[in-house]
Amino acid sequence: MKFGVLQFPGSCDEVDALQAARRVADAELLWYGEPDLRGADAIIVPGGFSYGDYLRAGAIARFSPAMESVIAFAGAGGLVLGICNGFQVLCEAHLLPGALLVNANRHFTFRQVRLQVVNADTPFTRACAREAQLSIPAKHSWGRFYADEQSLATMEEAGQIVLRYASGDNFNGSVRSIAGVCNEARNVFGLMPHPEHAVDELTGSTDGLCLFESMRLAVEEGWRADLGISAGAA
Repeated sequence: MKFGVLQFPGSCDEVDALQAARRVADAELLWYGEPDLRGADAIIVPGGFSYGDYLRAGAIARFSPAMESVIAFAGAGGLVLGICNGFQVLCEAHLLPGALLVNANRHFTFRQVRLQVVNADTPFTRACAREAQLSIPAKHSWGRFYADEQSLATMEEAGQIVLRYASGDNFNGSVRSIAGVCNEARNVFGLMPHPEHAVDELTGSTDGLCLFESMRLAVEEGWRADLGISAGAA
């Protein structure tokens, strides 16, 4: 099983995402200007400041050649994880619902947060216990998740809300304390906190590792095959 990790001008967490993925499987960096996903079984769109966050965070990266391939890959059922700026890119690409707005405190904020696993029945959380609490760092200026009430009701009913900030940890003001959401098909997932920074005891937490392990298990246990997609398709 192989992860492909995108790299944009302005990415700053692609190497950490690559190393985190390599703790559970093979992984390779993918250059934003190349449409070839090189046979990756799952894609990670990492954190950072793609294209300097000009226009809006993620707005330019969404149109890169690599992202056009990722959109097609996701449409065919491939697993796609977006972390922080990657979450913003996936929302800009309309692969995920909602939008990420400026933090309620209007500051770039870095802190360790506690996350509640709301839905453990996804390819990204299957290695996590339902209602488990994860300790993962967050660092962003534009991380306040927003969607209108009708969209939120639909997402709640469909099980698309995957992670919530624990009580007291919703520093960015996300609606309904939402920290991570998936699409209706559950093969695309985005979150603002950084699981790639919580995979080693030296950082104080290994809780982020379960998300990468979940993706590995999903691919190796045939989650994509259930959708009629051959492994390694890109």
